[in-house]
Amino acid sequence: MRITKTIEEVREAVAGARGAGKPIVLVPTMGFLHDGHLSLVRHGRARALEAGGADAPGACVVMSIFVNPTQFGPGEDFGEYPRDLDRDAALAREHGVDLLFAPAVREMYPEGFRTEVRVTELTEPMCGAGRPGHFDGVALVVTKLLNIVRPDWSVFGRKDAQQALVIRRLAADLDLPGRILVAPTVRDDDGVALSSRNAYLSAEEREAARALSRGLRAAARAWDGGERSREALLALVNAEIDREPLVRPEYVDLRSRDTLRDWNGEGPALLAVAARVGRTRLIDNVFLGGEEEQAGPVDRPGRTSGSA
Repeated sequence: MRITKTIEEVREAVAGARGAGKPIVLVPTMGFLHDGHLSLVRHGRARALEAGGADAPGACVVMSIFVNPTQFGPGEDFGEYPRDLDRDAALAREHGVDLLFAPAVREMYPEGFRTEVRVTELTEPMCGAGRPGHFDGVALVVTKLLNIVRPDWSVFGRKDAQQALVIRRLAADLDLPGRILVAPTVRDDDGVALSSRNAYLSAEEREAARALSRGLRAAARAWDGGERSREALLALVNAEIDREPLVRPEYVDLRSRDTLRDWNGEGPALLAVAARVGRTRLIDNVFLGGEEEQAGPVDRPGRTSGSA
């Protein structure tokens, strides 16, 4: 695995892989890797190889590690966000990443940088309401990464469902290179969705955090049983959260899965939650109707051969 820290270096390395006929897979991350990130590597590699056929050369998987300051608001945890590049590089190498791109902030946003990127409507509800400007920062860094790497496939996680919709809209509207893949949420054995921010949780807070997935699963079971009342579905999630005094909800919301407009009782829905558990902000969601969310651990390292 090669580690690059400049745009020129990563473009040169990608060009070499592309010249050898390899499809390029990009896995953007902010580092402090966990099994969810590593599942994106396997998901992207498998999809690229499937598309290329049995005779195609192996894919080149590029992982970016960049804690992006433009998506953090005032008072958020940019300075405290967990970072450990040596650990991340070892995990990336072990799980089959070919090229690691770990730029400094100045490399991505040099002196004099003045450009903004904004997606409207999809960014306004849910996390956008409580974190103004957050998705502008996401759109900016994703635009840069896709233009730098020019991948055939880029892989994001379904836990960040609103972010995935924003990125798909961004890529379509700006004709950014490659296809956007969204891989299933990976959960720990207790049901908590994997997140780098889980490292902030104390043992007591971790136990309380289980209320989010419990509530979502309760609502999903009710949906499968025929429940279609918005109020009833939201109440099931809130009931679990209300049992945990350490959990302070920011929102529990039911939206159209494709547009993020208020769900009107028709079509597939996205049931999403954001909450503070202690000082840690966590998000989670479940898809209702259509493709079902996977609630258990998904293809975690050590359970399969993976792509290492």
